[in-house]
Amino acid sequence: MGEVGLAVVEQILPGLRRAEKIDAVIAQAENVTDGKGMNVADYKRLKAAGVDGFSGGNHTPANPEIFGLLSDSNVPVTGPANMPTCPGPGYKYVASPAGKILLVSLLGQIVGRNAGLPVDNPLQTIDTILQSQQAVERVATIVNFHGDFSSEKVVIGHYLDGQASAVVGDHWHVPTADARVLPAGTAHISDVGMCGALDSSLGVAYRSIVPRWRDGTQTRNILETQGRRQFNAVLIDIDDTTKLARSIEPIRQIIE
Repeated sequence: MGEVGLAVVEQILPGLRRAEKIDAVIAQAENVTDGKGMNVADYKRLKAAGVDGFSGGNHTPANPEIFGLLSDSNVPVTGPANMPTCPGPGYKYVASPAGKILLVSLLGQIVGRNAGLPVDNPLQTIDTILQSQQAVERVATIVNFHGDFSSEKVVIGHYLDGQASAVVGDHWHVPTADARVLPAGTAHISDVGMCGALDSSLGVAYRSIVPRWRDGTQTRNILETQGRRQFNAVLIDIDDTTKLARSIEPIRQIIE
C-alpha cells in the first residue's frame, strides 16, 4: 500500500526469501503506486526486491502506464480476469526453479465503491481458465480473489478445493485468522492482509478519514507515512507431485 508498503517489502522480502528458501513470491499489486494501481518504476522496484508475479484488483486499471505489461503474455503482471475494463487475460505464468506457476486474478462481485461496475461471474470465469489451461504442465495454480464479502471468499476456496494449489483472498488490508488447508488440498485464507502503515486505516491517515466520517467533510485519502509498519503474507508449501498444498503459514512482522 503506497510507498510505505514498497519500502517494507524491500526491507523484509530479500532476507525472508533466503531464510525460508522460497521458490516464488506473488504480490497483490493494485495499491502499489500512491495507493491506486502500479506504475512501471514501482513494478521494477518490486521485481528487484524479489517479487516474481503480480496479481490485481479493482484499482489495477487506474494507472494506464501498466496496460502494456498487463497485455504482454511474457510479463507476470495480471489484473482480474473477470473485470471487462481491465486489459489482459487475467492469468499469467510465473517462472520458478521448480517449474511454471499459473497465477489467476479474480474480482469479487461486490467490491466497495466499484460494486455497480460490470463484473463477470468469477466461478464461471475460473472454470473457463482452468479448462483452457489443462494441457499446460505446471507445478502450482495460485488464485488471488479480491473481494469484500467473506462469504464469496470462503465459497470460492471450497469451490476450487482440489483444483488449485491455493486460493488467497485480499482487499480488506487486514489479515484474517482462517488460514488452512482445505479437505482436498487447497491452501486458503480469506484475507492475507497488507504491507504498509500499521497505525492507519488500511494505509490511509486517520486525519483524512475522521472529518469525513464525523462531520461529512469532503476529504481526500492521504496515505500514512509515519509510525509503525507491517508486513503480511502467507508461506505455502506445495507438493511437487500432487500440486496441492501441504501447509499454509501466515507471516506477520511489525517494524517499530
